[in-house]
Amino acid sequence: MNITIFQTPDELSHAAGSAAGQLIRKAIESRGTANIILATGTSQFEILKQLIAQTDIGWGKVAMFHLDEYIDLPATHPASFRKYLHERFIAQIPPLKAAYLIDGEAGAKKECDRLSEIIKNHPIDVALVGIGENGHLAFNDPPADFETDNPYIVVELDDACKKQQMGEGWFKSMEEVPPKAISMSIKQILKSKHILCSVPGKRKALAVKNTLEEPVSNLYPASILRTHVDCRCYLDIDSAALVSGNIVANEYKKDL
Repeated sequence: MNITIFQTPDELSHAAGSAAGQLIRKAIESRGTANIILATGTSQFEILKQLIAQTDIGWGKVAMFHLDEYIDLPATHPASFRKYLHERFIAQIPPLKAAYLIDGEAGAKKECDRLSEIIKNHPIDVALVGIGENGHLAFNDPPADFETDNPYIVVELDDACKKQQMGEGWFKSMEEVPPKAISMSIKQILKSKHILCSVPGKRKALAVKNTLEEPVSNLYPASILRTHVDCRCYLDIDSAALVSGNIVANEYKKDL
């Protein structure tokens, strides 16, 4: 894993978004198309803005997947990740080759089967991911399923995850957070050729420390990223504050 620590969240977002654009262009140049995974949540706002600002990306050659969606949450709800991606990404760029959004209202098993079949034929070039406050990757809360080969699975959200969603302002109470979601599985995420993991903010500091320093374990789901051949982790000073022995600098890089 390659780690870069930045002074500010804006610097982090600029670097992650620029790197994503470069890798997307490279895939298009190499194969004529690119398949990408986008994350959602507040940590991704500025990264998506940076990605959209790159007007030389041939979006008509890009197929997009995303990581997760609540089950039975209407697409009109402020917390819907379909709504998030439509407003913050899809509507801001020229038409994509395809956007394979998770429909949490379509019937969970049916939707998992549908998307699993599609993504099997779309090897992912670039995945943008984050890390949850509980260390989750997508909605794979601890203890995450590291074994399933199914690309999309139904998961139950733990209280720490629900608390984060409420704390970020998506819901007014934990009781309003749906108990289940459709999530891309851990193994499917790891199949991505390049993974860009962006984690700004003090509230993610313990999750970052556990991800980087605890044994690779499903109790710390994001720790599995350390096994990937090309995972680039973008942190800021606040999110890296608890990492032992780090040197906080603008572009500090350390291979684990």
